[in-house]
Formats: sequence, C-alpha cells, structure tokens
Amino acid sequence: MLDFAAGLYSPDKIARFRALGAWTDDTVDQIFTDRVAEYPDKIALVDPANNVALVGTAPRRLTWRELDDEVTALAARLLESGVRVGDVIGVQLPNGVELVELYLAAWRIGAVVSPLAMQYREHELLGMGSAAGFAMLVTVPDFAGRAMAAEAVGAAAQIPGLRVVATLTSEPVGEPLAGVLSLVSSTATDADRAAVAAHGYVADPNHPITICWTSGTESAPKGVPRAHYDWLSFTWAGVDAPRLTADDVLLNPFPMINMAAFVGKLLPWLRTGSTLVQHHPFDAPTFFGQIASERVTYTVAPPALLLMLLRNEQLRSQIDLSSLTRVGSGSAPLQPVTVRGWQEEMGIAVINFFGSNEGIGLLSSPEDFPDPTNRAMYFPRYGAENVQWASRVSEWISIKLIDEETGEVIDEPGKPGELYIDGPMVFAGYLNGEQLANPFDADGYLRSGEIFEIAGEQNQYLRYVDRAKDLIVRGGMNIAPAEIEALLSDHPAVAEVAVIGRPCEVMGERVHVVAALLPEAELTLAEASDFLRQRNIASYKLPESLEILPELPRNPVGKLLKRNLRSALVK
Repeated sequence: MLDFAAGLYSPDKIARFRALGAWTDDTVDQIFTDRVAEYPDKIALVDPANNVALVGTAPRRLTWRELDDEVTALAARLLESGVRVGDVIGVQLPNGVELVELYLAAWRIGAVVSPLAMQYREHELLGMGSAAGFAMLVTVPDFAGRAMAAEAVGAAAQIPGLRVVATLTSEPVGEPLAGVLSLVSSTATDADRAAVAAHGYVADPNHPITICWTSGTESAPKGVPRAHYDWLSFTWAGVDAPRLTADDVLLNPFPMINMAAFVGKLLPWLRTGSTLVQHHPFDAPTFFGQIASERVTYTVAPPALLLMLLRNEQLRSQIDLSSLTRVGSGSAPLQPVTVRGWQEEMGIAVINFFGSNEGIGLLSSPEDFPDPTNRAMYFPRYGAENVQWASRVSEWISIKLIDEETGEVIDEPGKPGELYIDGPMVFAGYLNGEQLANPFDADGYLRSGEIFEIAGEQNQYLRYVDRAKDLIVRGGMNIAPAEIEALLSDHPAVAEVAVIGRPCEVMGERVHVVAALLPEAELTLAEASDFLRQRNIASYKLPESLEILPELPRNPVGKLLKRNLRSALVK
C-alpha cells in the first residue's frame, strides 16, 4: 500500500510548480465530475467495434451521465470486495469501456491502478505484482481465445498480499472460476451511491493514482508512480498540441497502460469532454472502419503505418479518412517525406511527439512547426531566447544538454549531448527506487538517456540523435543508428528498419542492419549501401551486414526491442 499521507512530492516542489500554475487543486475525479455536469447526455465513451471477437460482449456507447453512473456502481463493488485507500489494483484489461470505468472507479475511492499489457503472462504478473504489492488483480475471463482469468489465478497464489482476483465485463461471460470475483458493469443503486459517499475519500492532488511500468527496451521494467499533480500537468501537452476541444472524436489504438495513452488520449478526453473511441489490439480493417463510422477527428499511428499509407494509393482509395484533421505519431523518428506527404497529399497534419513514462514531453505541433519537414526533424527547445511556443507546458519545462564526456552544458548547435529535463511532469522516482540507480542529477533534472543536439537559426530546436546506449562505436568513431535508420526508411523496399552494432574483435563494432520489407519487395546489402551512398553519408557509417526479418520485435506498447536483435547476434 502506497503512503498517501506522505504523497509523492515534497512541499518545496509542490510550492514551485503551484506558483507557476502547472499544479493546481484539480484531481482526476473532480475533472470527470465536471465533464458529467457539463455534457451529461453527450456520448463520452465507445467500445471497440470488434468487442464480441475480443471479449465476447457487444460493443457499447455510453453518455457522460451513464458512464458516471456505472463508475459509481463499480466503486461500490470495489469497496465491497475490501479495496482500501492506497491499495494497488493490477489491471490487465484491453481497451474498452470497462477499463476506463475501473480506472475512474478506483480513483473515486482512493485506490491506485497499475496497468498491465495484455501480452504479459505469469512471469510479468509475478514480478510487477510483487514489486507494487497488488491487493487486487482484475482481468477479463477470455481475450480473443486466451484464458486470462485462469492465468491470473495461476499467478495469484505467488503474489504476496494479493487478496482478490476479479474479472470485469459488461455482462456475464462463461462460467466463473472458483475463487474469482465476477464484476459486471451495472447501473448504480441508491445503496451504491450511499456506500461511496459514506466511504468519504477526499482526493489530494499529491496522492498517487497509477504505477505504470517502463517499456523495458534495455532492462527489466521499472515501476513509475504518478499522482494527480504530474499526470494532469502533463496532460496539457496532449491537449494543446492537437488543439483538442469537446467537438473532437478521439480514436485510441494505444494500450491504455502508460504515458502515450494517458497523455495522448485518456486525460485529454477528460479535460475537454470530447468523445473517446477505444481500439485494441491493432487491427487495420477495424481501425479504419472506426475512423469512418465514428467520424474520428484525431488519432495516433506509428510512423511505419503512416509511411505505408502514404505509399499505397490503392489502399487509401478504399478507406475513408475524410473526418481526420490531424494525427499524432512518435516512438520512432518521423521521416520528412511522411509528414510532408500527409500534409500536402492528404490534407492531414502529423504531430511529432517524443515522450517517456519518466517525464520527457516534447511535441512538435503544426502551430509551432508549420513546415512539415521541420516538424519531422525537430522538437521545441524550451527556454530558447526570444522564442514563444504554443503550448502552456513550454513555460514550465527546463532542459539542458550535457556533454557525456565532460559533463558540461552544451550551448552551441550541432554537438550531441544527453537531454536533462526538469518540469511538473517529471516523475518523483522509481518504485522501490533505493534498489536502482538514481535517475536525477544534483539539481533534480531527469537524466533522459536520450541524445539530442541544438539546431535552428535561433538555436530554437532540438534534433534527436539517438539513445546514448544505442550508439555504435566502430574503430573509435561514434555512429548514431537513428541517422542510418532515418535514411533507410525512405528506401522503397523498406517497411521498418533497425540498426545495431555487431560485435567485432578488430573494429569493436560494425554496422548491422535489420529490416522488414514491404510485400514482394527485396533488398540486398549492396543495394542498401548504394542507397546510402547516394545520400552522401560518411563511408564508415555504411552497413556491413544485413538481416531480413518478417517483422521487427516490439514490446506491448510498440517500442522496438533492440536488445532482442543484439542477443540474436550473440547466439
């Protein structure tokens, strides 16, 4: 159980960010309650269109009033099951109405949710459940033919302190398992309302509400606790960049388990009173069908999908994207050809975002970067002299680039350095952080592990270079894989690409390319090298080996798992 009395943040930090206006008295439940009062009969939340195939229940559409009613009923059921203030609830549910209801119900009574990817199995449940101290674990009976409840029961006995395993559906599905509590969305009774009121929980914005998990691209996942304060200030980036309003219809294909979905969709939806349409796991026909049928105005998509659509005019002619006005993308460098093509050929602005669970939040919006090439290549350098940025978060964030060898601050353009960041969205520290390396410097800045360099005529931009630990050192020369990946992504045969270092006794490392190709395409090492030579890159950056895979390995939230590619090389 997390210590609610202490909260996550120190009085000094609270005073600093409240003085800036970044942190306020707002809590998530109060914002939700405000939206219910403002838009009671407006459609708030929509299930995935293929819900029957996923979880066995028909898709639902709820108004804000109906959603609030079911949240209250679920909050009463949680209290009946013994959930107490500060208890951590492990949540392994697909995107849908019930997932959002559980989050809101838990926060209404002072519980903490720890979202878990649907791909996780017993190993991850044990590790995360033990680290976070799950008091309750909630899943679905079945997900696309996988017996989720049975798996949860198998792991539950080994998680210390776990008291309840439950399923949550919109209607009873199948025979309940012994020892599993069956929660079903329902309309609140007067007794439910009275029970929640009698519980008497009053939220403090410093109270923790989530424990999300780092993506673990290079190490075991680490818990990232967050409170109302940091989540709600972070949320403004997700509202301001796409300029969301209550008239928007948001389609969320990202698993609602971390920063991307919380800042990109869930909390901006609550802030604005827009409509949230759920989707999970990614299924192209369903996704495009939802855009058309729900008249979606804003969604997110990975760079590879955007590039594929841009190149495939036949596919574009078969789908209706006419309602879309902007699309967010990130998790990998965007190509200028993609961003420019979507804007000029399709009339849709692509927003470039770069974030992390720990608190990096950089977004390049059409307002700040009207030139799509600049929007693909650069992010705002908050704090640059004589430059104003559109989002209010620019006034709250401080950044610096640090030379990895000297530890000195970098002020000149073109010199790579690690991004250090401070602001109201930066997390307080890892769960059980005393067991981990300190992620902050002496001044409290988060050491991001990401390499950027200053760019732009006024030194107003940041250009992403690479992750510090991804750098390839070949014969004493540093090579940034992202640079080569960005160039090879433009090759007409390439669907997605990763560049890693292949161990070499003579050179230290050699450049190794791993690519997934478009249907019926072919690519040789010589062709890849010739393509790069035509871009006039230095010869030491040319690939020396090429591997073709059907698809590149990714974690549950879509991040490339380069460690898997490296370990395959060792074997």
